[in-house]
Amino acid sequence: MAAIELSNVNFTYPNSQRGDANTLSDINLSIAAGSYTAIIGHTGSGKSTLVSLIDGLLVPSSGQVQVGKVTVTSDAKQADLAKLRQHVGFVFQFPEQQLFAETVAQDVAFGPENLGWPPEKVKAAVKQSIADVGLPKEIGKRSPFMLSGGQMRRAAIAGVLAMKPSILILDEPTAGLDAQSTDQLLSLVAKLNAAGTTIILITHQMEQVAAYADQVVVMNHGRLVTSTVPQKLFSNPQLLADNHLAQPVAIKMRKRLQDKGLSLPLALTTDDLADHLASRIGGEADE
Repeated sequence: MAAIELSNVNFTYPNSQRGDANTLSDINLSIAAGSYTAIIGHTGSGKSTLVSLIDGLLVPSSGQVQVGKVTVTSDAKQADLAKLRQHVGFVFQFPEQQLFAETVAQDVAFGPENLGWPPEKVKAAVKQSIADVGLPKEIGKRSPFMLSGGQMRRAAIAGVLAMKPSILILDEPTAGLDAQSTDQLLSLVAKLNAAGTTIILITHQMEQVAAYADQVVVMNHGRLVTSTVPQKLFSNPQLLADNHLAQPVAIKMRKRLQDKGLSLPLALTTDDLADHLASRIGGEADE
């Protein structure tokens, strides 16, 4: 079942912002409920505009965006957009810059309170979302500005999760994080996806695409080049080159091994490549 359907979607920014060019042209895209979709492409390819249409921050100039039971067209009413946003959470790049309250708990409570939830429901959502992002419960009483960078990022995400979105959009969520914080955040997102949340991830990191996504959307100059699976994308060097996309490290390493005469199955992650290599070496040792 599709959670999101874009049909013949075009979008043009007003002349005062982006000139006359069509920022998005003839987009047709289906994203299944519960899937993990990565949206990739060079800077300016239309990735952020695309997800802003899905979140209702923008409305299409023409065509139709269907998110769950909500349909958005060029004449969408604000009430429809508000209804859509009740189901879609958006984690912007550097979301910690949007923290503002005196305590983490107050910050996390802001979204649910604005949805008009009763106090007890808000309190329960705050407690659960702080736990979901791996922060200790006592951190709710602390100022968000006294946390580490990784903790601030997770606190900001907790504020989005508190509203219980069925679709979660993340725009370069690991930008500026160290390796440990990156791993923790990506593990959290994978856990949410395993629990049924539809994930849409904008990233420039091909390792993240290879390790987590089950669908990849490639954008280039406002057009959807392809919607495919990671295995097919990374098996097509010409497609990657044409769209200025890098190969994951595992793909590069496998190519070097092949050049030296060692044939191995396709591996998208270094862990998988190591497993294939160990199996190959073990098999040869048994002969």
